[in-house]
Amino acid sequence: MNALNSWHCDCCSVTGISRLEAIGELSASESELQALFEKVRNWGRWGSDDQRGTLNHIGPAEIARAAALVREGRTVSLSRPFPTQPGAENPRPAQHFMMVTGEDRHAPHLPGMEASFDYIGIAFHGLVCTHLDALCHIFRDGLMYNGRPASDVKSRGAVSNSVMAARDGIVGRGVLLDMPRALGVDHIEPDHLVTPDELEAAERKLGVTVAKGDILTVRIGRDVRPGNGDGRIAGLHPHVAGWLHEREVAVLGGDGPNDAMPPNRLSAWPNPIHELCLVGMGMQLLDNLDLERAAKLCAELDRWSFQIVIAPLLIEGGTGSPINPIAIF
Repeated sequence: MNALNSWHCDCCSVTGISRLEAIGELSASESELQALFEKVRNWGRWGSDDQRGTLNHIGPAEIARAAALVREGRTVSLSRPFPTQPGAENPRPAQHFMMVTGEDRHAPHLPGMEASFDYIGIAFHGLVCTHLDALCHIFRDGLMYNGRPASDVKSRGAVSNSVMAARDGIVGRGVLLDMPRALGVDHIEPDHLVTPDELEAAERKLGVTVAKGDILTVRIGRDVRPGNGDGRIAGLHPHVAGWLHEREVAVLGGDGPNDAMPPNRLSAWPNPIHELCLVGMGMQLLDNLDLERAAKLCAELDRWSFQIVIAPLLIEGGTGSPINPIAIF
């Protein structure tokens, strides 16, 4: 299979021309994005005090349905390793160093105790760490989800819409839409924005339908693209936000940051998916998942849904958290 410059799906047919030429101007205008924001906005839908947003789409029935998907007893991590190596996409590498090693195993504060200790620190928002974006992470015109002011995020952290809204974890049905497999290519090129039509083509190809309360993961094949790590990453078309709203998806994640990178290349807003989902819908996002192993197992089992468990750290006032999501088959 080749990169996405010659492909076919129901929305259009392209041979030998760029995606930008194929579906016209992809840079959605300010007015179009604002209209879409108003369409998907969930402010007040679950009450004026709500801080869970689309997590409200997951109830006991959705959790029980996900538990019934555990049949093979196999688990797969959807997380990347702790990102300590610097690079073009990781200008602020995570810190991990040893405080006490096995070479000097005697704990200094407790005579007779032998142990090792280490320290970690991380600025997790970015293009490398697998993390969850809380609803206080992004603002639009000085506001975040449910009309709360950006000033609610203070020097000590957020007083509303923090990661603590997911303190009991997020458990539900995970769905993986493997876009390269569905479109017959190795990977999605960075100048491509995945459209709702293509997501529906993937549903038909893979035999799965995204439904209310689902935790949707979208693979673009970031990790197998030649040149990976150069900061150019494919993303979702802003119109996908409307599709997610109609399907009542609970959480969105991808093997990239969900928006095309670098910012402002393909849209009037810097990160339209983040702005439409986090601010408008109240939909938490999972950025920088590792979907390669899960995609292989899904293909092996010929099933593209599974139970997923996401447990963010309980960071009071946190704008998100590093995570290690687990897909359970």
